[in-house]
Amino acid sequence: MTLLPAERIGRRYLNPVPTQVGGLSIIFKIGPRFLFGAAARSPKQAPGPFHTDPRIYQTSPQSGLRVTWFGHSSSLVEIDGVRVLIDPVWDERAAPTQWAGPKRFFPPTLALEALPAIDAVLISHDHYDHLGEGTVRRLAQMENLRQARWITPLGVGAILARFGVDAGKCTELNWMKQVKVGSLTITALPSRHFSGRSLFNRFETLWASFVLAGPEHRVYYGADSGEWSGFSEIGETYGPFDLTMLEIGASNPLWADVHMGPEGAVRSFRALGASGKLMPIHWGLFDLALHPWAEPIERVFAVEDLKLWSPEPGMPCEVVAEQEIRSQWWR
Repeated sequence: MTLLPAERIGRRYLNPVPTQVGGLSIIFKIGPRFLFGAAARSPKQAPGPFHTDPRIYQTSPQSGLRVTWFGHSSSLVEIDGVRVLIDPVWDERAAPTQWAGPKRFFPPTLALEALPAIDAVLISHDHYDHLGEGTVRRLAQMENLRQARWITPLGVGAILARFGVDAGKCTELNWMKQVKVGSLTITALPSRHFSGRSLFNRFETLWASFVLAGPEHRVYYGADSGEWSGFSEIGETYGPFDLTMLEIGASNPLWADVHMGPEGAVRSFRALGASGKLMPIHWGLFDLALHPWAEPIERVFAVEDLKLWSPEPGMPCEVVAEQEIRSQWWR
């Protein structure tokens, strides 16, 4: 297996390996189960409340690596003096409208305006649970992001520009390309997923995973991906990683090619080298699948000999060698 830049046929980008992405046929299969299923796909009462104390950001992390997980895939990564905001979604719903669609289980832990100065905003792909229009429109006007570099896969920059982001501040990357932000090198790498903000423009923008490599620390952000054979090469070429952020939720056997699920995350973490700790993402905030809402994290917690870094939402936590975090806020 060799990691390569993305290719496309016509207007459609291709996955690094053959991949099945469901269309209307899957909607017809899961529609009744989604509407009438009995699984506890949402918590009975809102978790929390969770609050992030913005004063914490006035002091740099002693370890050099601190991460605040805001729920689902949204995080603030402070790594070797550089602040990277990843897939920020403060919107009420992960949907085309804010009156229907998957709604947040709990409010944002921090007002957008209370964020510290951000050096880079990283958008992995254009799906609504990773790119919130309302969030981006507000961020584009904020003083604390005036100097920020927006980093996306190919084609996503045009969406950001429509939402008010200065095109001159946006860097689009193909797989295997990189950009420097201060002391940090951010490299876009393949993932096994798809894109599109409707059923009619799928694959027309690129999706990616990313390596954040500083002078002292390395983080792998897997974004959305099914399992695939490239993980071992990513680990060998770009690791070892202090923290590996992999999705565990919104999975189902019907779409296993594009969402790895909890068991797939464990296998992928091991394929990447199992260095550092596994941070489960893509769970705990939106109802996007058929499984009970806490089932993915329960399955991951049940795995033996697994180094986990799983804090409660909104809690800035330093990543320290040999030190796990296993918050059970979801219980």
